[in-house]
Amino acid sequence: MTLLVSWIGIDTHGPTSAYIVSDSRITWKKSVYFDYGKKVFSSKKYPEIFGYAGDVLFPTIVLSQIIEMIDSGVLFNESMSCEKKNKIVFQKLQHMFTKYPGEYGGNPIQIIHISRETLFDGYPKFHHFILTWNKNKGWKHEEKSIPNESGLLQVLGSGKEEFNNNYERYQKGKNQSTSRNVFHCFIDTLFNIQDYNCGGAPQLVGIYRKPFSVANNYGIIYNKKKYFLGTEIPKGSSFENVEWRNENFELCDGNTLKRKNNAQIQIDDLRRK
Repeated sequence: MTLLVSWIGIDTHGPTSAYIVSDSRITWKKSVYFDYGKKVFSSKKYPEIFGYAGDVLFPTIVLSQIIEMIDSGVLFNESMSCEKKNKIVFQKLQHMFTKYPGEYGGNPIQIIHISRETLFDGYPKFHHFILTWNKNKGWKHEEKSIPNESGLLQVLGSGKEEFNNNYERYQKGKNQSTSRNVFHCFIDTLFNIQDYNCGGAPQLVGIYRKPFSVANNYGIIYNKKKYFLGTEIPKGSSFENVEWRNENFELCDGNTLKRKNNAQIQIDDLRRK
């Protein structure tokens, strides 16, 4: 299940932003699914974002608890390095998994954690970690290198092959090696995906380089409707406190659904109809 993608934005000074995007479908079998499952998570107090693929129940429960602990100030402090923060998260996952009933813990777990330095002078470092578990190898922890140009970091889930094949096509287009190119490819893949385990609306979290900034949950305008963390927003709701992006990754007004006047135009010429 799942299509989970992470990527990085780079300028001449280094990383400027990092994102995780996912579909919203949880599947039991081909005709039995739920298109409103939360798969990405962000902190309101720190520049930390997470997403998962594979097993649903354990990461959904535990990542929600970890985020609450981070935001309550009981796991992190501002002086911690990204490596230290990730080590704490990894140890917490391992410890809580020892209490998880064995008969429900057979599916592989894949978790992306992207972190940015909290206190810094100049330009901060971003770190990208993959935390995994399977029956044969148990828990594994790995830090992935940050590239020198904008683009893809990681693809996980059952939709991985379809995304990667499509990304080869997108990397030959005029938006190649840009942050928006990854999002364009994700949207096009999700619109046309053959894997019935993937579906629903996109859900997006991210972090910026800006000093003292924390992680963001983004509103997504998809199929002419408004979604937040995979759930459709009802009419009459407030749209002022959320940053909204459309299917082109353009900054939009949550009320009108239109691109903001001062927002960069980011047309996707490769999207299939």
